[in-house]
Amino acid sequence: MKSIFFNENGNLRSGWRASIFLITYLLLAGAFIFAATVLLAGLPIGPSIGSYLPITITFAISSVIAIVLGWLYGKFFEGVPFKALGCAFREKWILHLVAGCLVGAFSIATAVVVAAAAGGLKLTINKDSSSSAIWSSLAVTFLVFLVGAVSEETLFRGYLLQTLTRSRQVFAGVAVTSVLFGLAHMGNPGVSRLAILNTFLAGIWFAVAYLRTRDLWFPLGIHLIWNWMQGPVFGINVSGIGDLSMDPVMRTADVGPPWLTGGNYGIEAGAACTFALVVFTGVIYLLPWPKPTAKMLELTSKETLGRLNLE
Repeated sequence: MKSIFFNENGNLRSGWRASIFLITYLLLAGAFIFAATVLLAGLPIGPSIGSYLPITITFAISSVIAIVLGWLYGKFFEGVPFKALGCAFREKWILHLVAGCLVGAFSIATAVVVAAAAGGLKLTINKDSSSSAIWSSLAVTFLVFLVGAVSEETLFRGYLLQTLTRSRQVFAGVAVTSVLFGLAHMGNPGVSRLAILNTFLAGIWFAVAYLRTRDLWFPLGIHLIWNWMQGPVFGINVSGIGDLSMDPVMRTADVGPPWLTGGNYGIEAGAACTFALVVFTGVIYLLPWPKPTAKMLELTSKETLGRLNLE
């Protein structure tokens, strides 16, 4: 019976650790987000389409819960410090974040160029909105997409992936977290099978980015700039959502076919996105830099012995 729950190191098995983390996260996030929604409903601003506050608060709550639980469970179950979670402001974090932003920019630009070159997208400069409205949109949505990217990276590429990686279940960790990442987008407006497939591939992409640096800054930069350029810059719906980018730099007309461009869901539901995801997953896998520090590699590659033995 012990072998079902504990591994050869005397630790609770990684599958149980990941399950406990996920269940606890869902319960706490659900409770706190519901409470925040009730409180916001009583404010003059209210949760409305034109307000960024409700979605930003939801992302922020999710981020805090994922970070706190990841730190506590990492310490209790595996004896690793907060640094192991990969979101501390230490060492090469800024370089990894900037590198991720560059990769994210090139990747979304590649998807858009492929779709435009095939005649599926028509891009024009937005002349309907004032320059002040466009700059305001760029600044505000940058913060919204930043908090959103933090919430998803700390959940899917945080403790959930890391605890499986430490038990040398890397492929299982990448597969499980990528499937969950895809399923989390199933309720988005206009979602399709190709959209879910691409989201699954994006989950693999972000997981590979994490494994390249063993911190969350590199995948965070990719995730943030991919979404930000897609919406406020190119004027394309982000995972089916267009209300966050009312005054983009460009106006993009989708003339199809939807299998290439993604239709109303946005380019993430199109083959142009699939191409970019596959190419740039290969790019970050093959590039010699960035790479993790020796300490981060040690903290994320193996378990300590007998951390949790309840005999």
